[in-house]
Amino acid sequence: MAAPTSSPDTSTARHTPPAAVRVVGVVFALTAVIALMLVAFAAPAVNSGPHALKIGVAGPDQAVARIEAGLADARPGAFSPQRYDDVEALRTAIEQRAVVGGLAVEPDGPAMYVAGAGGAPVAQVLTATAAGLSQTLGRPVPVRDVVPLPADDPAGAGLNSLALPLVLGGLVPAIALVRLFPGRVGLRVLGAIGFAVLAGLTLTAVLQFGFGSLTGNYWATAGALALSLAAVSLPLLGLESLFGLPGFGAGAVLMLFVGNPLSGFATTAAWLPQGWGAFGQLLPPGAAGTVVRSVAFFDGHGGGTAVLVLSAWVVVGLALCAASARRRTVTA
Repeated sequence: MAAPTSSPDTSTARHTPPAAVRVVGVVFALTAVIALMLVAFAAPAVNSGPHALKIGVAGPDQAVARIEAGLADARPGAFSPQRYDDVEALRTAIEQRAVVGGLAVEPDGPAMYVAGAGGAPVAQVLTATAAGLSQTLGRPVPVRDVVPLPADDPAGAGLNSLALPLVLGGLVPAIALVRLFPGRVGLRVLGAIGFAVLAGLTLTAVLQFGFGSLTGNYWATAGALALSLAAVSLPLLGLESLFGLPGFGAGAVLMLFVGNPLSGFATTAAWLPQGWGAFGQLLPPGAAGTVVRSVAFFDGHGGGTAVLVLSAWVVVGLALCAASARRRTVTA
């Protein structure tokens, strides 16, 4: 008697969609991903502009009142004037990043004060506003740059180009360390910190001594960049250690497709819509842009909160890595 033969299990084949259907699904899914990426980067750019920019005004009360009214008529909602006693107080406020620029009524007439290093779009808007006032008054309104960009990089291209390398500089090392040292949480942390320090020194040297794009203290700027890189890589390592690939993927999406577009790295956060800019400053890319610009051009003024944000992300990353190491020890 012949042994019974088992028929092949075709349940898997019956439930697997045809190849053509799977191709169509993949095409639509990838298209949706690309569309979302475009929205993530384009929406902040399209909606950016002067929104309640803090600018200083200085001079006699009657003249200042006329200036404030003129600014409101020229660009409704664009400016939030802050009054200062005199020109020196206004200049100090600009140098300390309390305001992005300002108008002062001087003996020879009004003058516009800007900080080119604080963000080119903001300086351009203030310069254009000065030109409009010149036409209204029938006399030139001079523009004085209190904190200019370096002569070797007057457009600030070097600093502006740092945004994506900084995010990738935290993302790529994290990927490499995860693959090279599986399960070795301590080695990953040491590698991430070592890379952040060396990369911070190297990137600052390239921008400051190679391109002449930065003018601040080299060591302070390198420290700011190192802290920024660690604030990206350490949380990613911690998420991967605890939650695996899904955790790493979620962190990477947050850094690259949310934090990067909302960083205001090239324009400063003041140029983004208020809610978006504020949220972006709570993420490492946005805080990094603020602290690097502050250290490189403003002697650190205006960068204190950003340092706290970056430090908090570093602590969170270390805490996640420590929790992962503890869990591995318990289950060993």
